[in-house]
Amino acid sequence: MTTWVGRTATEIAAAVREQRVTPREVVAEHLARIGRFDGRVGAFRTVRAEAALAEADELLSRDLGQLPLAGVPVAVKDNLAVRGEANRNGSAATPDTPAGEDHVTVARLRAAGAVVVGLTNVPELCVFGTTEGVHGTARNPWDLSRTAGGSSGGSAAAVAAGMVPVALGNDGMGSLRIPAANCGLVALKPGHGVVPAGIGHGDWFGMSENGPLATTVEDARLMFAVLADTEQQPPAEPVTRGIAVSVRSPLAGVRVTRPYTTAARQAAALLSEAGHRVRPANPPYPVWLSTTSLAHWTAGTAVDAEDLDPRRLARRTRVHAAVGRRFVTGVRTGVRREQLRARLAPFFAEHDVLLTPALARRSPASVAWHERGWLRNILANTAYSPMTPPWNLTGWPAMAVPFGTLPNGAPCAVQLVGRPGSEAALLDVAGQLEVLNPWRRTARLD
Repeated sequence: MTTWVGRTATEIAAAVREQRVTPREVVAEHLARIGRFDGRVGAFRTVRAEAALAEADELLSRDLGQLPLAGVPVAVKDNLAVRGEANRNGSAATPDTPAGEDHVTVARLRAAGAVVVGLTNVPELCVFGTTEGVHGTARNPWDLSRTAGGSSGGSAAAVAAGMVPVALGNDGMGSLRIPAANCGLVALKPGHGVVPAGIGHGDWFGMSENGPLATTVEDARLMFAVLADTEQQPPAEPVTRGIAVSVRSPLAGVRVTRPYTTAARQAAALLSEAGHRVRPANPPYPVWLSTTSLAHWTAGTAVDAEDLDPRRLARRTRVHAAVGRRFVTGVRTGVRREQLRARLAPFFAEHDVLLTPALARRSPASVAWHERGWLRNILANTAYSPMTPPWNLTGWPAMAVPFGTLPNGAPCAVQLVGRPGSEAALLDVAGQLEVLNPWRRTARLD
């Protein structure tokens, strides 16, 4: 008997279009997988079992041959509206009121034939790089003692555990790339304005972007095309690109550990052997990047928390929002972000792609971080994920790509960054890395 769990979205959609399997059969298999393993992984806040099966059946009334995601089960991060479901954003302070309409990205996935099987766990208000709170804890399927990361931690855990082949998340300070790097997935944070955002109250001043989490570059490319409402572009013929490799942390005082620097250097060596012009080069990160990142990070939370009862927020969230309120006015001007773009633009005029470690160290232990103090959370997050914030501040596209393993056998990863409009180029380079250094797609939980 053919099983569809562990198959890619591309494979599933092709089989459904060719009527080798029905959408219900595919969705039912993935729901069974969720029922078997999510008690250990904690990917989902809510599972839409009956609704998903009904929606799978409804697909049979459509022209399956025209649906790029025909019958593909997807998970949606719990800060995006799914019609008929409450959007809790990881908090007890948000209303338990069903959404009347889908978020535009969810609507695009459904229009393409995808079936939403559930909403995934996030840290409260999607603030932190670990995922735990009143609605559940998302663990890394490769190492259940470790967090899946955040804030798209539940979405990443769902894909890495084989519960869905692809998932929708978003990224305001690394929230796609961090959990993807932890869980051995491909994630793309598009550049500003490429995919509709509409996340929270103002997209964290335009820094947050919606994007795919997938097990393969091909699936990430497919889902990105659907989200951006464009034709899927096939991989380009091999093009020689200028690639800068940097293992320096953008944030002063944060050290990148050896497994991640080794992964970046080995990836650079493979790309050089493949014909790219690769050389070591550090972007001219300003000394004020750390304070600017903190100001934007906290100010975004302050805006999102404005309408919520602070008594129902976790202490770390209350403090984060309180710190951010003093920065909101200055952050709204966008001055520092424009200064950062101006400083980094000449570097990307000289180099097509920047290759860096995706993280600085392995993810923190999966514990009740939401019950710990604000400063302890800030230090833990900054120590392991300093590589991502600059590219939210600039609004430029960036990816996480699995590459190699950590000493405990869990995934390691690299980050690819490009100038505005370079999503296709990043996907092409990621695809080359995937061929040159294949990675097993999902964790074994049996």
